[in-house]
Amino acid sequence: MAGCIALFTSFFALMSHAASPVIIVQSATSIQNSGLYDHLLPLFEAENDIIVRIVAVGTGQALRNAKKCDAELVIVHSKIDEEQFVIDGFGSQRHDLMYNDFILVGPKDDPAQIGTAKTTTEAFQKIAAAKARFASRSDDSGTHKAERRFWQAASATPKDASGKWYLETGLGMGATLNFAVQADAYALTDRATWLTFKNKTTHIPLFQGDPALFNQYGIVLVSQTHCPTIKAGESRIFVDWLLSPKGQTAIATFQHENRPLFFPNATP
Repeated sequence: MAGCIALFTSFFALMSHAASPVIIVQSATSIQNSGLYDHLLPLFEAENDIIVRIVAVGTGQALRNAKKCDAELVIVHSKIDEEQFVIDGFGSQRHDLMYNDFILVGPKDDPAQIGTAKTTTEAFQKIAAAKARFASRSDDSGTHKAERRFWQAASATPKDASGKWYLETGLGMGATLNFAVQADAYALTDRATWLTFKNKTTHIPLFQGDPALFNQYGIVLVSQTHCPTIKAGESRIFVDWLLSPKGQTAIATFQHENRPLFFPNATP
């Protein structure tokens, strides 16, 4: 009898969970790869009868998917594109959520000597001048968008050297780092991915700390005017939780080997 009661209890708990509304988040891969969602979502779902599903793709793809109404909200890291998404009527609101930074990693012997650079622009100029191998995601992700801005600031056109010293992977950050290690190449990466990356071998951070490498993550609500069928109320609850002191504290306390991966900076 006790076994039957336990079985029915489990069944009804499962049915109740299955009936919970589901919201879709189109997210930058770097957040998913860091493990942050594994930390945040159980905390949120324990307090709210809402299930959050993450679709991890590059920032450009995330925004394109959201334009097709394949999401309730977007969490990515290319502020200019996020703001344009709202201006164009696809998003209703955008908020700063958290930040970390980009770093340039490469082989310890540093063939382009970027470790002596004073600015990010100079570091990229040194790579181009030395024709040193550079692994690019080339996937329209937030990291790739930042990389393109850095090459432009350096007055360099590495696409002209595609397949020579400029190596376009079309892959995510972790896979591109694996390729960079194998190819003895430089790469631009967000710090969270680097800290959790396990196949570093002889690669090390060679240039970091420049304010230009600041990496802001934003959260954008998809417009219900553009996408009438989205669960706007439930997505607003999730956004409000992430921006609240409770959500921001949860982000701040997420660490890898006693090092924070993201720094919350939501404003009221």
